[in-house]
Amino acid sequence: MSKRIKDTEYLFLSTRIRVRETALLTRERMDRMLEAATDADAVRVLVECGYPEITKVDVDGINAAIAAVRNDLFRELHDCAPDPRLIDVFKMKYDYHNAKTLLKSEAMNADPSRLMVDVGRYPAKKLAEQFREKNYKDLSPLFAEALKQARDILAASRDPQLSDFALDKAYFREMEQMAKEANSSFLLGYVQRQVDAANLKSVVRVLRMKKNSDYLQNVLFEGGTVSTHSLLRMAENGDKLETVYGSTIFSKAAEEGQAAIAGGGLTTFERSCDNAIMAYVSGAKFVPFGEAVVVGYLAAKENELTAVRIIMTGRLAGLKADLIRERLRDAYV
Repeated sequence: MSKRIKDTEYLFLSTRIRVRETALLTRERMDRMLEAATDADAVRVLVECGYPEITKVDVDGINAAIAAVRNDLFRELHDCAPDPRLIDVFKMKYDYHNAKTLLKSEAMNADPSRLMVDVGRYPAKKLAEQFREKNYKDLSPLFAEALKQARDILAASRDPQLSDFALDKAYFREMEQMAKEANSSFLLGYVQRQVDAANLKSVVRVLRMKKNSDYLQNVLFEGGTVSTHSLLRMAENGDKLETVYGSTIFSKAAEEGQAAIAGGGLTTFERSCDNAIMAYVSGAKFVPFGEAVVVGYLAAKENELTAVRIIMTGRLAGLKADLIRERLRDAYV
């Protein structure tokens, strides 16, 4: 592990972030967007929150604005954070997304460029070139090995789910590794709860399909606060989800997951999983300064960008405000 960076080294950045948090999309601002008379009026709320002007209010325009905000966020924090690995953990998701896109595009002999996003640790165009040339030397060891393994799996099985799982497994391992290297207990806790949420969703889907514990074992990830052993034992015994998750921040999600297993909908359950992670992240609001402030703001901003996409694409599709509201996750502020 590298030397731990003192919380006081984050004092200036924490102060800047506290100011920026006042511009985050609150529930009240989301409601204003939902109830706005026109799509242009909804976009004005975003401009009040520091988003760029969106001259063409359509799906492409919204996606471009979201991409611009995310790019600026990552670039600014990466340049000024005492430990840029905190930001890399959040950028990593887009590397693995791009890897999945490249694999599927190769299998279908299609152009991947339209679906790739250029906010990861590795420039999308450069990553595509390295993929074509099978040159992984500039990639992190875990990412490079996962990309090679997933490529081999897809070539042998023609099953994209298997290759995706190999990449997801590496993704959680690499996030955990980087959080430990950065000596950030708060970031590690965030990663662990991401794993918990992924495993809980897998358990619910597997039990809904009435698959056995052998099948479940193949779709679980290591590294969460809830052990895979306890999940497998729960499934084998036919116990309810609350027996494992009842004492965790996922207790409400577990109740809704149990209803989903019995045939209920998945939307409310999955929203509760995401809300549980946001509840953990919201603990950063009570930390005066330090790496937790940076992690909390990054997670909050990613949550906000997801909300913006849900609201605006829902409006553009003509969905009613209440239907869109049901899909929104809890806000950070």
